[in-house]
Amino acid sequence: MGLIGDLACPNYYFRHRALHCVVLLFFAGCIYLAAGDRISHDGAKSPSSSGCNNTYQLVMVKSWLNSVEHPEIVGVSARFGATLPRYLSKAVKGPALLTNPVTSCGKLSSKLSGTIALAMRGDCDFTDKAKVAQSAGAAGLMVTSDDEELYEMVCSGNESAISITIPVIMIPKSAGDNLRKSLSDGGRMVVLLYSPIRPVVDISAVYLWLMAVATVICASVWSNIVSYDQDQRSSVENINGAIEKDIIEISTKGAIIFIVGASVFLLLLYVFMSKWFIKLLVALFCIGSVQGMQFVMVSLFSRMFRGCGRITLELPVLGEVTILSIVVLPFCVAFAIVWATHRESTYAWIGQDTLGICLMITVFQMAQLPNIKVASALLVSAFLYDIFWVFISPFIFKESVMIAVARGGNSGGGAIPMLLRLPRFFDPWGGYDMIGFGDIIFPGLLVAFSRRFDKENKKGLLNGYFFWLSFGYGFGLFLTYLVLYLMNGHGQPALLYLVPCTLGLIIILGWIRGELRLLWSHENPNSSDTSAAEA
Repeated sequence: MGLIGDLACPNYYFRHRALHCVVLLFFAGCIYLAAGDRISHDGAKSPSSSGCNNTYQLVMVKSWLNSVEHPEIVGVSARFGATLPRYLSKAVKGPALLTNPVTSCGKLSSKLSGTIALAMRGDCDFTDKAKVAQSAGAAGLMVTSDDEELYEMVCSGNESAISITIPVIMIPKSAGDNLRKSLSDGGRMVVLLYSPIRPVVDISAVYLWLMAVATVICASVWSNIVSYDQDQRSSVENINGAIEKDIIEISTKGAIIFIVGASVFLLLLYVFMSKWFIKLLVALFCIGSVQGMQFVMVSLFSRMFRGCGRITLELPVLGEVTILSIVVLPFCVAFAIVWATHRESTYAWIGQDTLGICLMITVFQMAQLPNIKVASALLVSAFLYDIFWVFISPFIFKESVMIAVARGGNSGGGAIPMLLRLPRFFDPWGGYDMIGFGDIIFPGLLVAFSRRFDKENKKGLLNGYFFWLSFGYGFGLFLTYLVLYLMNGHGQPALLYLVPCTLGLIIILGWIRGELRLLWSHENPNSSDTSAAEA
C-alpha cells in the first residue's frame, strides 16, 4: 500500500554507504551516559585528623576587575579550613591581594586584612601557606596550581590538629596567572567564593531522554513516516527490492566482531587521544553525518513533494543520482562545516545533535538484526563491554577508560563528537548531559527488529513487541538516569540497564506468548538478497 522514501534514494545511495555503516557501528560502542562532574567527594584516601577532615568541594570563583566581571573560575577546596557556603548571598567576598613572598611561605611583608590572598604553589606545605595567610588577617586563600590540574590539598602526616579557620582553595594555573597579571598591573580585583548546590535533576536530562527515545522510535518507523500512496505498485516493489539487497544484516559472528572492534577503537582513543586525533574524528563524523542528513532530507522532501525524487542523472562513479540529492548536498556540507568550525561555541550542541540524529536514523535503515539470537550476541557482548570499560578498566589503567575518553582525556579539552549532548541549563556549574551513539543504536536495533516482526506477523499495538520494547528502552534509560544521580553524577554504563529492559523484555514476552522459538530463529523475508555484516 505505501511506498517508503526509497523512490528518492536509488540503490546507489545505500551501496556507497554500507561501509560507512560498519565503521559507524564501531564508533557507536565507545561512549557511555554521563552527567556533569561531581561537585564533592569525601577524600577517604586522604590523610585525616582533627581539623583536616573536610569533604572536598568544587568552588565557584567570581571575579571583578575594576568593576568589570570576568569569566568564572572553578577551583577545589582543601581538606582543611572553613567550608564554603552553598548560597551566593552568604559567599565569602573580598578584594584579592598578592602575597609577598609569592608562595606565602614565611613572614609576609604586608597585612592581608579582609582580603582573599593569592599565592603560588610550592616551597612549603599547603597548611603552612594557610597559617601564614590567616595570621596576616586574610579572609581566604587561593593557591595557584602549577598546571591545569586541581590537586587535593591535604595536611602533612606529622600534624595532629589543624586550627585553620579561613577557606583555602586551589585554582588552575591559567586562571591564577590571569589574576596575578591583573593585580600586578595595578588593577583592583574583587573575588567571591562559594560552592553552589548542583540540582538533583536538570531539565536537560528530560530533554536528552526524549531525544534518545524519539530517535529510536522515529528510526524504527521511518518507512511509515516517509511513505505515501503510489498507484504504480510494481515500480515500488522493484525499488524496495533493489534497496533490500544493500541492507546489512548483522550476523552472530559480525555482532561479536563489532564489539571487539569497538574495544580496540576505544583503547586507541585512550592511548592516542590528542587534538589532532579529535580533529580526525570530527572529520569522519562530518563525512558520515553529511550522508545521514542528505538521506533524511531527501526522504522527507520526497514524501512532501512526491515527484521530485524521481528525476535522476547518471554520473561517473556514482551512477544514478537524483536531482534532489544533488540539490540538498551543498546545504548538508555547509551545515557540517559550520558546526565543525564552531564546535567549541556554546550553541554547537544544536548542530552536533542534529547531525548525530540524522546519522543514526540512516544507520538504522542500513543495518538490521534478523532475530533475537543475533540480538543476544550483540547486546550481551555490548553489555559486558560497557561494564568492563567503565567499572573494571580502572583496576588495569588506574582510571576508567570509557570516562576518560568521553571527557576528552588528553585532547586539550576537546570531546569526541559521537554523542548527543545538552547543556545543563539550570546548573550553576554548567556542563553537559550526554549519551553515546552506542546506547541508542545497539538497543535501538532490537526495537527496530520488533517493529519489522510485528509488521510481518500483522500484530497489533498491545499483542506485538514494538510498543513494549519502546517502553522498555525508555524505562531503561530512566533507570540509568536515576542511578546516575543516586551515584552523585558518576558516569554510568547505560547498557547495564538498557539491555535487561529490552533484550530481557522481549525474551520474557516471547516465552509467555509461546513465540520465543520464532523470535529466536526468525529470518528476514529478503535474507537471500541481504548482505551479512561478516568480518
